[in-house]
Amino acid sequence: MKRIALLPEGSVSHEAALHLFGDEPVELLHFKQISDVFLATASGHSDYSVIPMENTIEGSVSLHMDWLIHEVDIPMQIEWIYPSVQNLIGKKEEFQAADPSDEIDYSKVTKVLSHPVAMAQCLQFIRSQMPKAELEHTGSTSEAVELVKKNPGQGWTAIGTALGAKRHGLDVLARHVTDHDNNYTRFVLIGPRPLGLNYPAAQSKTSLLVTLPEDFPGALHQVLSAFAWRKLNLSRIESRPTKKRLGSYYFIMDVLEAVDSVLLSSAIGEIEALNCQVRVLGSYPSLSFGEQKAEVPK
Repeated sequence: MKRIALLPEGSVSHEAALHLFGDEPVELLHFKQISDVFLATASGHSDYSVIPMENTIEGSVSLHMDWLIHEVDIPMQIEWIYPSVQNLIGKKEEFQAADPSDEIDYSKVTKVLSHPVAMAQCLQFIRSQMPKAELEHTGSTSEAVELVKKNPGQGWTAIGTALGAKRHGLDVLARHVTDHDNNYTRFVLIGPRPLGLNYPAAQSKTSLLVTLPEDFPGALHQVLSAFAWRKLNLSRIESRPTKKRLGSYYFIMDVLEAVDSVLLSSAIGEIEALNCQVRVLGSYPSLSFGEQKAEVPK
């Protein structure tokens, strides 16, 4: 049975993992901190780790990308998109409105807790309904829900998932409180070996880490040209600091092609011939929300 490291029960990561694996038997190992999720697989305690990488509203999760670059050397094995549906969670009886026509009296909310990314996704709702409430960041949405459960009667609420509310015996006070309807999160599963699941309709993707040579005018242009003239589609390009000196950056490039294809292999060869360093962060199937496994090998 595969052992999967991920953030706590009731988090979006938990929902996303349940969606990815479906009925396949896996052992889920929950950790409070994303660093422990990475280290579980790096140490061999788990076979894979579920890592949120990018959100529609907030963009890339820089901390998680930096962990993949600087702290561990574990390839991405699959990518999937999952909707981040956030809700306001608490104990309903604490916030009963005097007017029967109103279900919730938001003026009774003294504090809103959540992961900073989830909080940022719901700021319009928070400012319009609870402008005087204190905002407090937690390590995960699930941790926020757990803290609300442990501190009854203080007017605390959490931004989190319906699964998190159910797991901790709390109520969903307001559903779908994100500021935008198209709020999706891109997850990757990292691990030392391929997952062994068959997705025939999935798009192949390869993530590369490219380091340009110093004192090479136009190097980035030439790197991009290596993809362009071969008509290789880059779905993302992002710069991250090398942490070696000011103004020194890596470039993370997602190419919609398998790494062993003739076109991408030759493009990488051309880039390396420019004296660039290329590290493959993973070559994997990329799934959209709703795509299901066609076959799970026995």
